Amino acid sequence: MTRTGLASPQPAPVSPAAPALKSAGHVIVDSLVAHGIKRAHVVPGESFLDVLDGLHDSPIETIICRHEGGATYMAEADGKMNQMPGIAMVTRGPGAANAHVGLHTAWQDSTPMVLFVGLIPFAHRDREAFQEFDIKAWFDTGAKRVMVLDHAERASEIVAEALFSAMNGRPGPVVIGLPEDVIRQQIPAELHPPIPVATGGMTTVDADALAEALASSSKPLFVTGGNDWTQEGADRFTSWLEKHHIPAAAEWRTQGTVPFNSSSYVGPIGYGRPRPTYDLLEETDLLIFVGTVPGDVITDGFLCRQDWTKKNFLVTVDPSLRGRSGPVSYQIVAKPDVFIRDLAKIELPVKDEWKAWTARMRGEQKSFAALPPSTPSSGPARMDTLMANLVPTLPADAMITLGAGEHTNWAHRYFPTQRYASMISARNGSMGYSVPSAIAASLEYPGRRIVTIAGDGEFLMNGQELATAAQHGATPLVIVMDNQEYGTIRTHQERHYPDRVSGTQLKNPEFALMAQAFGGYGIKVERDADIPAAIAAALKAIDEDHVFALIHLVVEQRVKAY
Repeated sequence: MTRTGLASPQPAPVSPAAPALKSAGHVIVDSLVAHGIKRAHVVPGESFLDVLDGLHDSPIETIICRHEGGATYMAEADGKMNQMPGIAMVTRGPGAANAHVGLHTAWQDSTPMVLFVGLIPFAHRDREAFQEFDIKAWFDTGAKRVMVLDHAERASEIVAEALFSAMNGRPGPVVIGLPEDVIRQQIPAELHPPIPVATGGMTTVDADALAEALASSSKPLFVTGGNDWTQEGADRFTSWLEKHHIPAAAEWRTQGTVPFNSSSYVGPIGYGRPRPTYDLLEETDLLIFVGTVPGDVITDGFLCRQDWTKKNFLVTVDPSLRGRSGPVSYQIVAKPDVFIRDLAKIELPVKDEWKAWTARMRGEQKSFAALPPSTPSSGPARMDTLMANLVPTLPADAMITLGAGEHTNWAHRYFPTQRYASMISARNGSMGYSVPSAIAASLEYPGRRIVTIAGDGEFLMNGQELATAAQHGATPLVIVMDNQEYGTIRTHQERHYPDRVSGTQLKNPEFALMAQAFGGYGIKVERDADIPAAIAAALKAIDEDHVFALIHLVVEQRVKAY
């Protein structure tokens, strides 16, 4: 009581502070930042303006692309180079249709990627609204998950779930639909934490089974593949192989996990492979796939290594073995890095048979990869001469990106891939991948020498993304091999319909002038004698002027790498 006899006034109860509110679109961006996403590859659309607004003040670099196919190729390449998924953002209807090519690449290449697609307003659904489409019907068979943000308050949760799904198990693409009215709604700004991804590993039983199989083998062979490695794991694996004199081949278009100059590296296995590595699959008495499985390309259309008496160990975190062909003797459910961690603990006496087997195959690979003469001929320009003069200039961390076509075989044969992810390519045979992937690589590794080899037909599918390179400071060396035809298809045509050339011949523009118009350096080469000077000028433009450079190499038709 007070002196007046009146009760003291009590303080009013304090209400808990209301949580901060943000739009769902801004929360999506905040969630990507919290997961460590560094860049988003975007073709803008009015359907996801609120997400674009969220990117405005975020640390995420917004890469503005010229076509949705280019944007998703860049995101897919980003997913190949990193432990986190690549991110692409496109608009509804036509934008989503154009993006499908990158999604298919991510699906077949097992690449973690998340594609955000702006959608019509929720209230307009099922009324044939402008650019309306059924996102689940379009993408369900080509993505690991397709989710639609119909409830704004789940924005952060769905981002976390999508990133987890893209990385969990066999990596792949995930699609998130964003209705434009839902992403504008205000919601509490709390963020969902990242969901940990299981990596598997070898059990004691697994290790014993593998050790026993190796000990009883005279000609073991490892095949590396996939995009789920780290440099540390690749280095540790190479050391173990070299210590034990055991060979390793590379899955098609994944060279570099075991370095090009390693005493254990015996070459690539895939379309257009040299004969010795094809024969390896049948000759080896123990085949161990790490990070991949023996699928269509490796087995030459499900023909090679199909005898069920053959011994195959498959190391993959995907228990379903999707895409696998031929016998399975044993599966180890593990991502490459944790498998290599446990493999390094296995000590085996080195057999003389292993040494002889590895030395023989290594000798064949060295002979196959030996550079041709660097002295130019007196005739038309040749890819052999370009590679002979380019390769000696390359630093140890040089990187090659490739799309699809016979022009890629020069890189398979000669490019010195010395570290993990030094070859980024579309293993689904998708054309148009070379330039976007080179831009993504140059943005990810601004200090590295990034080279891409594009065919003339392939370059014209996404060459306009050189505008993106100029805008964002990417500086790849682009080599356009101009043989005035779709070369791979012509080869199949000659095999099945000889002397009936149809639908494969091209009339091309001046690619060097295109490069200059986009803001880079361009030079056209028609004579073999001009190749060394052209390479020097292109590299000078990259290193001193800090622009991309393009060499337009006009070559004869029907000349192949092997």
